[in-house]
Formats: sequence, C-alpha cells, structure tokens
Amino acid sequence: MKKITYTEKKDTRSGFGAGLLEIGKKNPNVVALCADLTGSLKMDAFEKEFPERFFQCGIAEANMISVAAGLTIGGKIPFTGTFANFSTGRVYDQIRQSVAYSSKNVKICASHAGLTLGEDGATHQILEDIGLMKMLPCMTVIVPCDYNQTKVATIALEKHVGPVYLRFGRPAVPNFTDSSAAFEIGKAQLLNEGKDVSIFATGHLVWKAIEACEILEAKGISCELINIHTIKPLDEKAILASVKKTKCVVTAEEHQRNGGLGDSIAQLLSKEFPVPIEMVAVNDSFGESGTPDELMTKYGIDTPNVVEAVERVLRRI
Repeated sequence: MKKITYTEKKDTRSGFGAGLLEIGKKNPNVVALCADLTGSLKMDAFEKEFPERFFQCGIAEANMISVAAGLTIGGKIPFTGTFANFSTGRVYDQIRQSVAYSSKNVKICASHAGLTLGEDGATHQILEDIGLMKMLPCMTVIVPCDYNQTKVATIALEKHVGPVYLRFGRPAVPNFTDSSAAFEIGKAQLLNEGKDVSIFATGHLVWKAIEACEILEAKGISCELINIHTIKPLDEKAILASVKKTKCVVTAEEHQRNGGLGDSIAQLLSKEFPVPIEMVAVNDSFGESGTPDELMTKYGIDTPNVVEAVERVLRRI
C-alpha cells in the first residue's frame, strides 16, 4: 500500500468557510444565509467581506431555505448554513417542495453531521440525513473527507447548477488530500489499488479506512480503497470496475446503515454484480453524548471495525 500521510488536522467546516469566501470573491451572485450559527459554520469571513450578500436568518431554518429558493429566481447562488440536523430534518418539507421539486439552484451546506458532533448528544447527531437527501429527485449529495476536499468541493458547487446537499463536520481530522486537486462531482477518488477487497468509504471514515488498510496490509491483505465523496450521483463505473476485480466489498460511513452509502452500493451490486458485502455504519440507533472518538468506538465505526469487516467479508467468499 502506498503511504498516505498528513501534516495537520483541520476541521472540515473550516474548509467550507474557506471555499465559500473564495467563490464569493469571484462571483458576485454568490450569497450566503445562516441560521444563527455563523461562527460554527465558519461563515464569518464571508460575512465580514460581503455584508451586503450575507443574510442572518436567525433560528428560523425553514424560512432560510424558502428565502434561498426565492433568491435563485433572481439569478443568485445561495449557500445556506446550519447544523446537519437542522439543515435536513427540521426543514425537509421546505427542501422537498421549494428546492428539489423545482430543481432550484440552492446549496444546502450542513456542518456538525453524524456522531462526531460529540457532546451535544443524540438530538443534534443526525445519522439519517444522507438517506433523506439522496431520495429527493434532482438532489446531489456530497460528503468530502477532509479540509482540503471540503474546500474544493465548495468551490466546485459554484459552477454546478441544481440543488446540492454538502455534508461536513466539526472535529479536526487528518488533512491528507491534495489542496490543488480538482474536484469532480460524481467521480470517485482511488486512494489505493488492491486485489483482495474493495473498501468504499466516505467523510470522516475515509481516514479510518486508510488506517485499516495499513493494518490489513501487515496481515497480507491487499485492499483497494476508494473515497466516495459523491453519494449521488454515484460513480457506478468506478465501483463496478473495482468489485469485478476483488469480488467482495466493505463500505464505511458515519451514518445509519439504512439509507446511506452502503445501501446505495448494495442496490447497485444486487442488480449488476452480486458479491459479499459488509457495512461499517451505525446499526439502527440514535447516538448519545460523548467525545467523537468514544462514540465512534462505541457505535462500531472506528478503524478496528473496518478491519473486522474486511476479515468477515473475506471469509464469505
């Protein structure tokens, strides 16, 4: 396995803030809306630079989404920001009716997703948002893995026409992707070539999968690792090419097992190329308060869980 290293840990929400500021400087039609969480979403630099293009909507997320939909009619490109739970669960009706149904060019940007929100607990740790959003017609769903990829993904959204759900998080995680790499929506990223098993990971679980691959290599297991940063549209070509070589699959995500990345890949494989599959994800459960590391271990989405899933799936061949 080629060595994948990082020089620092950075939170992915800061990557969003940096990307938003950059596209704001390039395109005067980019506007930002926030639901009273400007600092938490790292939108404060955009607010300071472009106060006339920043709208503080307060704790009124449904109104924020509706306003964003209206702004697109005048040619604006609105980026909304709040926690993932409030970006989806609280405003699903407005997203469905005002954004997705008419394919409005709204970028729904959601921080503090998954268990790694940590101490705020189960009421804030949404684990079903990917499923909610990917089921909406016309909705693109993107889950980048680190600071650099979140920044370039945010920048890429300025050119993409149509509704997007961009999911990122609060904790500092290894920043290992190339800051100059182009981000192509719907194009999976091959991180390591292998022959024994295909591992498809997304978001914070990409680094956990990298760690798992190193452990497995020491055991003589060759892992092909692919970062699925775009859940929808899914890069079916890349997934099938990998699986036809390895004949077995592990998926890894910070989300419910139902409705997430694993679910999408299982549907694809059941139709095109059925093989054994194991899913590293939260198993039909809400979270609880705790540190991100504690919660990932307790709910079975840590590095050892990826290792164990690979060993299980290899026994099924």
